[in-house]
Amino acid sequence: VQLQACGGGLVQTGGSLRLSCITSGRTLINYATVSWFRQAPGQDREFVAAIKWSGGSTLYADSAQGRFTISRDRAKKSVDLQMNSLKPEDTAIYHCAAGESVILSNRRTPNAYAYWGQGTQVTVSS
Repeated sequence: VQLQACGGGLVQTGGSLRLSCITSGRTLINYATVSWFRQAPGQDREFVAAIKWSGGSTLYADSAQGRFTISRDRAKKSVDLQMNSLKPEDTAIYHCAAGESVILSNRRTPNAYAYWGQGTQVTVSS
């Protein structure tokens, strides 16, 4: 399974971006979990949002709740992250990850995921 993250860029405070995590190679099993993490300079990788590859069971970090929406696009074979009302503290490299044996309680844990994309930079200016 290969993952490619794209859609990052530079945006002003209050703006929006839509990230895509495009999968290729072997198709993920339906109960796989696909998540977005982010990492700012000098900080640990932080969970943002997760969704089942089948399209259900979403989970958000408190910082993303109400502003970000994670969704599955069957036609693109991707998982998208719509980010609205962006803040400077959202600035980071955003990575997508997939795992086929992620239990519910581990969805926020980077080590639970076997497959990672290369990351896309999101910069929010004040």
